Amino acid sequence: MKTLIAIPCLEMIETQFIECLLKLKTIGECEVRFLKGTLIYDARNQIMDYALKKGGFDYILWLDSDMTFEPDLMERMVDSIGDRPMLTGLCFGRRPPFRPCIFKKLEVKQEGIGVMPYAENYYDYPRNSLFEVEACGFACVLQRMDMLEAMSIYGVPFFPIAGLGEDLSFCWRAKKSEFSIWCDSGIKLGHLMRVEMEEGLRDQLIQIGAQQNPGNPG
Repeated sequence: MKTLIAIPCLEMIETQFIECLLKLKTIGECEVRFLKGTLIYDARNQIMDYALKKGGFDYILWLDSDMTFEPDLMERMVDSIGDRPMLTGLCFGRRPPFRPCIFKKLEVKQEGIGVMPYAENYYDYPRNSLFEVEACGFACVLQRMDMLEAMSIYGVPFFPIAGLGEDLSFCWRAKKSEFSIWCDSGIKLGHLMRVEMEEGLRDQLIQIGAQQNPGNPG
């Protein structure tokens, strides 16, 4: 078994992510490939092209550089994916309202000369379960290489459809090609975030703290 660990990133990589990557228990032969300094969809397309041209990979594991995860992440994902083409773990957006990065509906309708996309997050997802989704973000995704080989018919399958990111655009094309997409909500990831501390946010956090600890004035 040979896996390409693909990490598209901008100019900064979080230290917590590097710590998780160094502790990751790998399976079989692995190659790690970073690609920075370009748009995210271009980075994904370039990494995919590299994997297909080099050949020999069984899987590609996409990891965003602002995620945290447990050392057994790869073991659990390989075990869950089975003969399925694509699997994601569970993570959430890092801005309010912190939506789950999995979707129960994804549609792209033609409207005149343009398109009208619609995506619905999967809020009532089954807990600690393996289930099919319509689409997912690519913060942590394991894909079989035979799926990516088939998706190469699109040329640049991560190219964004108007109104969608590169990840949902890929998922929409994958569903058109009759590939299923799965989530294991028992595989949980953290999404690193930074906030600007100001009076309004401070007041909100103090109010939440007071509700959780009514006997503690702070």
